[in-house]
Amino acid sequence: MIYSIHHNLNWLKGGLEYAQVYRAKILRRLGLDAKFIFYEMFPADNIQHVMEEIGFQDSEIIWLNTVFTDCRISPITYTLEQMENALGDKKYIVSRKGTVIKYTFPEKNIYYNAYLENDTGDRVHRVELISNGCLIRRDYYTYCRIYSEYFAPLNGYAHLYQRRFFNEDGSVAFEEIIDSQNVMYKFPDRILYSRDELVEYMLSSLKLTESDIVLIDSGASKIDLAGIIRGISLAKIGFIIHSNHFIEYRADSDWVRWNPYYEYALSHPGQIDFFVMSTEAQSSLLKSQFLRYLNAAPRIMTVPVGGLDRLRYPKTLRKKCSLITASRLSEEKHIDWVIDAVAEARKVLPELTLDIYGKGYEGENLRDQIDRLHCNGYVRLCGHKNLDEVYQDYEAYISGSIGETFGLTLMEAIGSGLPIIGFDVRYGNQIFIDEEKNGYKIPWKPTMKRRECIQGLTNCIIRLFTEANLVSFQKHSYEKSKAYLTGEVEKKWRDILSRM
Repeated sequence: MIYSIHHNLNWLKGGLEYAQVYRAKILRRLGLDAKFIFYEMFPADNIQHVMEEIGFQDSEIIWLNTVFTDCRISPITYTLEQMENALGDKKYIVSRKGTVIKYTFPEKNIYYNAYLENDTGDRVHRVELISNGCLIRRDYYTYCRIYSEYFAPLNGYAHLYQRRFFNEDGSVAFEEIIDSQNVMYKFPDRILYSRDELVEYMLSSLKLTESDIVLIDSGASKIDLAGIIRGISLAKIGFIIHSNHFIEYRADSDWVRWNPYYEYALSHPGQIDFFVMSTEAQSSLLKSQFLRYLNAAPRIMTVPVGGLDRLRYPKTLRKKCSLITASRLSEEKHIDWVIDAVAEARKVLPELTLDIYGKGYEGENLRDQIDRLHCNGYVRLCGHKNLDEVYQDYEAYISGSIGETFGLTLMEAIGSGLPIIGFDVRYGNQIFIDEEKNGYKIPWKPTMKRRECIQGLTNCIIRLFTEANLVSFQKHSYEKSKAYLTGEVEKKWRDILSRM
């Protein structure tokens, strides 16, 4: 069995999440059994719905918070009728606003809020009990109640102090006691005093053997990697690196500062059976650093984090002078630079348009920027969407990011024949952009001012649509993308796993 441990799932559905989905699909095609382990709570949604939406199958998911119960990963089937029957007291007034139904009891100082899966159905995701204006309890459902949260008022806020996780029959499987940043887990036969201990216990309960492989897919600093390794026991360990593995400006010939997210693994390579990098350039660099700084030579494999099932060609003419970008809407992606650059280039290219795909906390700021620049007519925020059949409608892709270790959207873009404009930074842009053959790389250094970055993007946009042979650039992108067809990526994973 192959297990993939992912400590967190980004609700913005970024590259790390989709990299796992790509791998899940590849392992299915190779006929290999795989499980993907997730740690985090999912209070705003059902984990099954989130995972299904990005491409996981229910049978592939292990959720830390229900692994000790007999509740299975499931869509929401618990209905309003079931919930109302459980209320007992029928003397209530019902009001509805969108996905929230409120049950008010005139003779009591309590009410319930039922949060539905959507605004058209009757499936209940969670129910809140409010007493004397204070949140007291929140129950979560799929086909049964899976867990409850308990609150007490503290400094004017609802303070979460306990969770109970249930079996199908309603019995308590275990409890989580919460005191500020400290947690304790109470089981019938033991007490665990941290979430790290819970993770180690969960892994040890899997009873892994030498024939199992565990892929540690997120090296966030708050993970107790030593505890994970103890829990894994006999299984082989692969450590997957998704971002730059060291802090470049703090390295010299005698000392390296590893990325804090990966520090334990990179400082203890003897405890890892193999490392997986997404590009050969990064693999080569890490190999040389291991030799220089640790006199070590661990096994390092290179496997792209994604693959293309096929190349995609436009069914109609591409929209003239059109740009697309896709990512989390977060500050480090510098989509604001791209918007400013497009607004500048539009003075020279009156047909220029930009469509931005993705969601994130910067969405409102970007919307305000679009309004301020009066570019609503040619710059659009398009939200999160499956882009498989979208890229090929555009003439080029643009990125404002100054750090893409691989860049799934870059790979997907060239798989639809798009030239790319981006900064000359490790590692993705340098791999997917061949200067003046399928795009332009803007020279980059950390001391560059915002205005310089925007001007660089602007110049390349104008150059692409006034000087470049777009047909030739698109042809080159298609040729480059063939190395990332799923069959090629499958071969790399088959080679790695066959050696273990």
